[in-house]
Amino acid sequence: MAALPVPLPSAKMAAVEKRRQAVAQATSFTDSGRPGVPRAAATAESEEDFLRQVGVTEMLRAALLKVLEARPEEPIAFLAHYFENMGLRSPANGGAGEPPGQLLLQQQRLGRALWHLRLAHHSQRTAFNNNVGVAYECLSASGRKKKPGLDGRTYSELLKRICRDGEAPEEVVAPLLRKIQCRDHEAVPLAVFRAGMLTCFVLLEFVARAGALYRLLEDPGLAVADRRLGQVVLDTLEGALQASDDTAPARYLEAGSRLGPDSLALAMDRALVARRPSAPMTREEFLEKAAALFIAKVKPVG
Repeated sequence: MAALPVPLPSAKMAAVEKRRQAVAQATSFTDSGRPGVPRAAATAESEEDFLRQVGVTEMLRAALLKVLEARPEEPIAFLAHYFENMGLRSPANGGAGEPPGQLLLQQQRLGRALWHLRLAHHSQRTAFNNNVGVAYECLSASGRKKKPGLDGRTYSELLKRICRDGEAPEEVVAPLLRKIQCRDHEAVPLAVFRAGMLTCFVLLEFVARAGALYRLLEDPGLAVADRRLGQVVLDTLEGALQASDDTAPARYLEAGSRLGPDSLALAMDRALVARRPSAPMTREEFLEKAAALFIAKVKPVG
């Protein structure tokens, strides 16, 4: 007589059934008989694909690279500002609408382009050039009534904004703007755009350094400098610029930095030997003359 199977305790049966379910989930089979991908893994993969397809992965990567380039003191605020400006980058948002709305959009684009241009100092060549490219793309976005590309009017307006925000006197920067601006309806290629942006930023730094030199010459009580001393400094600066054969704007700053305190002190001593009365030189005049030395080295557009 066959022996009857011994029934398992209920607790042991529950444990066996639980193991069966776990194995079935981990090694589920498709209709073709091949093992399928676990549901959790498939979900994770589909989420990664979605983020990649809609551009979020690349956008986050670009944002983190910007943080590494700029190294801001407040990274969270930097990222918030970065993503706040992302909406204006899409070409679909460009140029459409009535003139008032179009004007507002243009001002927003200019502000966003300026923000990108200031992310890295011009001495950080790779980062600065990358940001110039992003600014150019932002300003070149097209709308329903406008072909893609950057026109001379927008380019010239951006040059003016850079100089105005840099607090350089208008009479100092006006000669440079006349030299590197483009006509309103003229197409501005990226190379011209990059050269113009770099030249403006370098001029602002050059003028700031000239202002620091003037403060060394200035009489605190009269707020003016001795003309002989001012002219000696300008002549020495001109000699340093002429000795530099390179026409790259950034090289002009290097030439000015070669004005060591010893050479300036000797030149100033020679100017004061005569001890003759001298007319004053104002800060505005000194900065205009210093900027003229810089602008004379800049090649005009076209």
